[in-house]
Amino acid sequence: QVQLVESGGGLVQPGGSLRLSCAASGSIFSINTMGWFRRAPGKQRNLVATLTSDGVTKYGDSVKDRFTISRDNAKNTVYLQMNSLKPEDTAVYYCNGNGVRGGTGGRWYPEVWGQGTLVTVSS
Repeated sequence: QVQLVESGGGLVQPGGSLRLSCAASGSIFSINTMGWFRRAPGKQRNLVATLTSDGVTKYGDSVKDRFTISRDNAKNTVYLQMNSLKPEDTAVYYCNGNGVRGGTGGRWYPEVWGQGTLVTVSS
């Protein structure tokens, strides 16, 4: 069974920083793209950032120049460094794995989601 587990959420003041981590487990062979999405209260889930296994990044417009995504392929872990946080960044942040091969027998998972971690930006 392939799983994604996020950590690093919490309460931070406006202008502050947080670093989220997401580790994939379950005998992972490969993950094409890892990324982060978020859902603010009362809104739909939106793209934050994604990173392919060969280094191609994509960012949501609202986080460009403030957030940085990175990954450690050897550890099957993706990170999100969030700087200059704003109250509107408050949301549940979800880790996503797209194109995952792992688990018993190297099963193919088109998409895997983590449970989410809450980030609250407030003074």
